Amino acid sequence: MKGHCILSHGFESGPDATKVTALAEAAQRLGWSHERPDYTDLDSKREVTPLGDVPARIARLLALAQAAAQRGPLVLAGSSLGAYISAHVAQQMPVAGLFFMAPPVVMQGAPPMPAAHVPTSILHGWHDELIPAQHVVDWAAPRSARLLLVNDGHRLSDHVQVSAEAFAALLGAL
Repeated sequence: MKGHCILSHGFESGPDATKVTALAEAAQRLGWSHERPDYTDLDSKREVTPLGDVPARIARLLALAQAAAQRGPLVLAGSSLGAYISAHVAQQMPVAGLFFMAPPVVMQGAPPMPAAHVPTSILHGWHDELIPAQHVVDWAAPRSARLLLVNDGHRLSDHVQVSAEAFAALLGAL
């Protein structure tokens, strides 16, 4: 099965960020189409929430996902806040799989991160300074999500290639 991937960057990052670029390259190698939406305009709207206009991020991704899903299987992937919005959109429409890097499964002032019951793969740092690894373990367990914990922090900067390999493994398994 080949399809389309939407790769969502984290807060105060961008569509050309290192990790989502590596995921795009992995998808391309496997014959999946992909896109990387730009949410930087919404991240600057701190008057909405401390993390910018999160509801507008979700709405933007939902519109893109609905259009893409009409063309075939859809996989949503995201880093940090990008993972959070991907999880929300996956609750509103069918997706073939989810890939999360440093997912904020619990954020102060926000409901816990939801998740569709689809193949899910997660890469998270043992030393994530924003999202404790144990929170992610506890979130992943009841979903039987594939979870790879690495010796890294929130940005996973030492594990960009590992991220791409884990994403490729998810796409290959679908």
